Order: sequence, then C-alpha cells, then structure tokens
Amino acid sequence: MEKRLYIATVALLFVSLVAVYSLSVFTTIYFEASEFTFIKKQLISVIIGLFFLTLFYKMNPYTVFKPLGFALFIGSFIAIVVMLFLPESLVRSVLGAKRWIKFGSISIAPTEFFKYGFVFFIAWSLDRKFNILLKSKNIFNEFIVVLPYFLILIIASAIIAVGQKDLGQVVVLGTTLMILFYLSGRSKTFFTILTLFVALSIVLLIKIAPHRVGRFKGWWVYNQDAILSFLPDTWAQALKVTDTTIPLNMINSANAIHNGSLLGQGIGDGQFKLGYLSEVHTDFILAGISEEVGFVGVLIVVSLFLTVIYNIMKIGSKLNNLNEKLFVYGVASVLSIEFLINAYGITGIIPIKGIAVPLLSYGGSQIIATCMAIGMVLMLSRKVER
Repeated sequence: MEKRLYIATVALLFVSLVAVYSLSVFTTIYFEASEFTFIKKQLISVIIGLFFLTLFYKMNPYTVFKPLGFALFIGSFIAIVVMLFLPESLVRSVLGAKRWIKFGSISIAPTEFFKYGFVFFIAWSLDRKFNILLKSKNIFNEFIVVLPYFLILIIASAIIAVGQKDLGQVVVLGTTLMILFYLSGRSKTFFTILTLFVALSIVLLIKIAPHRVGRFKGWWVYNQDAILSFLPDTWAQALKVTDTTIPLNMINSANAIHNGSLLGQGIGDGQFKLGYLSEVHTDFILAGISEEVGFVGVLIVVSLFLTVIYNIMKIGSKLNNLNEKLFVYGVASVLSIEFLINAYGITGIIPIKGIAVPLLSYGGSQIIATCMAIGMVLMLSRKVER
C-alpha cells in the first residue's frame, strides 16, 4: 500500500508539471516572461518535494516522527505570527493579505506547513488526553478538556482569516479539527454543538469582510434560480438577489468544463486559459485540465487522488498508536477537504475559494508541505506489520 501511495503521489506531481506548463501560457505572455518561467519553478518545487517525500519515507518512525511533527507545528506557528509584523520588504502581500515570507527570489507560505503541524499537534494531544476524555461523562467536561484546542484554532483562525484574508484555510483547519474530535470518540451532542459553532464562526467571518459577502452573493446569483424553484413564490422572491452579477470566473470555469466534453480539446489547446480564467494554473487548475483532457482525463486525475487518499487511510487503519493513527487520518482529511472545496467551487456547488488542489496546483509551498506530510505517513507505514 505504501508503494501505491508513493507511485500515485509521484504521478500527480508529473500531471502537475504538464498542467502548469500548458495552462500558464497566457500569464507568461501577459507579463512578457519566458514560457518556461512557471514550469521551472514548479519543477524545482517538485524535486524538493520528492526529496522530502523519499527522505521521510526512509526515516525511522520510532525516533523521528514526533520531533519532526513538533518542529513542523512550532516552526510554522511562529512563522505565521512573525509574518504579521515583518516589513513589506520581507513579506509578499496581495491586496493587503500577508501570506508569503520572502527569501530573495523565494517566497514561502507558512500556512501550508502549519495545517499539517496543526494536525500533528491535535493528534498528539488527543492521544495524551484520550483516557481523560473517555472519563468525561457530560458535555461540559468534554468542552473543558478540549478548550485548549479551540484556543489554538481561534488564534490561528484570527491570524489566517484576518491577517492573511484566507478563510479557506480556516475552513480546512476547522473541519479537520471536527473530524479528529469525531474519530477520538466524542459524543454526538459534543459533535453537534461543535459543528454549529464552526458554522456560525464561518458565517461571522464572511459577514465582517465585504469581499467575502460579495463572493457569496455572486455564488447565490449563479445558483438562485435552480434553488428557489423548489420554494413557494413568496419565499423565492424574498430571497432573490438582484444587486450583483455572476462572477466571470464562475461562468468561464463552467464553460471550460463544458468545452472539455468527454475527451477534451487536447493538451495545449484549451481556450479558456487564454485570459478568460484568472489563476488557471493555481485555483482553477481542475477547470483548465478538464477543458484540455476532458471528463476521461479528469477521471484519471481523480482516480490518482483517490488512490492517495485510500492508501493513506489504509495505513492509518493498521496503526495501533492513537497519535499516529489520528495524524494519518488528519492528513487524509486535509487533502480531501481541499480537493472538494476546489472541485465544488469551480463547478458552482459552493462559492469559489482560493484553495489550491494538493499536488496539482502551481505553488512551491503547497507542493513541498504536502510531500512532507505524505512522507511522514509513509514513514509511519514502516511500523505496519507486513
């Protein structure tokens, strides 16, 4: 199973290289850059990612796993906090969002590493408190025991959602935390209250940011006719939004997918990547791939991704240590949530959110961080009895 996980990961990285080279053509022309600008950077990221993937795979899980997990959590947490106070010369920001620390020509996004460090810390802590949690007979005691996790999530969410204007990562962290709580055996009442809390927090974070409200309204306009057709006319009219338009990216994403049809237009022959879809090699890479290789090609990509998730889960099911088991399930959760948020966003099922597709989208930090996380899973697979 670890070999299948390794091979599927490498295959997705190869698909990423082909897709980034093909889909970044308009951006390179627009900025008058070399056609190899993005593919060279992505290739370097893939090589570094493969190095960590293989290195971690070969390491001793009995001595390396926990120190590595703590280093990932503490180092990335310090980085996302310090980044808020660094000058513009050291931090690359977009529309006021500080997401990257600059080291010369290299930019690193600490949040990409933090989410896996966060998963490790929660898994480690839940393992230590597992017996205490089992003895918690009422909902109040359950919340008292897990309160520190909420505080960490709230602090991280405030930094990421406000300082970096990245609600998508907050959704990933919050949902992953819920999944880990569920897997650790929390009561249904606890899980229900937690779900409501996370949902209300997301609504609040949307309402305090005008750009998020606008994005949500744009999504609603795109879907309102289909949704409101199931409601009585009086209700439907009250919920109808007329003061905004459908985002062009949402329309063009749907058109790109439709244009791909069954077999696609051919690699390199997509039309909507030519200025119609912004960031087509990052946030909309699945739409770009869909147009060029069609439903069949996307099905192959999804199958590779499902192979990664399935084998991660299979490794987790065979581990006896709760810390390690929860970490592995947490990694699978992060990858699955990010893929679904992106896929649902480009198809209009949910509002579009700037979440990269793991192992596919352009971006060195997410490639390297994801390879490191999968490498840690492969490391733990060495503890599984053959």
